Amino acid sequence: MKIAISQPTYLPWIGYLDLIDQVDTFVLLDNVQFEKQSWQQRNRIKTPTGLQWLTVPVLFRGRFGQLINEVEIRDIEFWRNHLRAIELNYRRAPFFDDYFEGLSSRMMTRIKYSSAALIADLDIGLIEWFMDVLGIQTRLLLSSLLNQRGRRTELLANICDSVGARQYVSPFGSAGYLLQETDVLLDKGIDVVFQHYEHPQYRQLFPPFCPYASILDLIFNEGEQSLQILRSGRRTCFLPQEISDLVSAKVEAR
Repeated sequence: MKIAISQPTYLPWIGYLDLIDQVDTFVLLDNVQFEKQSWQQRNRIKTPTGLQWLTVPVLFRGRFGQLINEVEIRDIEFWRNHLRAIELNYRRAPFFDDYFEGLSSRMMTRIKYSSAALIADLDIGLIEWFMDVLGIQTRLLLSSLLNQRGRRTELLANICDSVGARQYVSPFGSAGYLLQETDVLLDKGIDVVFQHYEHPQYRQLFPPFCPYASILDLIFNEGEQSLQILRSGRRTCFLPQEISDLVSAKVEAR
């Protein structure tokens, strides 16, 4: 079984959904330390002047060390400004009317009627909605419910082992530390590969094309073609040695 593990992300980019789509099980790492101004609380949409951040305000002061699934949203009315910004910048997109109501409903039901809204609940609810819109059937699990211990790669290995996974697909950005610790996974009989994703171009408002916007940008502009376009950016995963060679080549080129 193939698995990927990553922290829940707010309005994630298309590569995040590609990672979910190419594995059998995706574990949302919700019980690790939250980092302020991380992807867990913000992401970007396309505007006439480029990419614009949308940031969810959270309670952080005096709460250093809190886990992602403990982080409370500071202002539960934030969704009004976010939805307004999304509407202003995407209302002319071809498929805006097909999806905006569903997005609004999912966001509001996760926030509006809660006295202590959590960022993890918001992120996970939106990820589930994106998967449903795209037709992605991957099984989602929460790491907090798997009761596994350890730090960094040790935790990843224990999660993989607990669900019977035999191949771990790592986000490319984790290569920096994972290359030094792959033996922790290999010792449990778990192969390691790294996601290789090349951002595809698609129809987009306000040219020129800007990559790395939220998955919303793709859905509003391409509708039912979104999953096909998303998958078009997928390449054969990097092996650990290939990543090492890439890193070495960059160092030598300096």
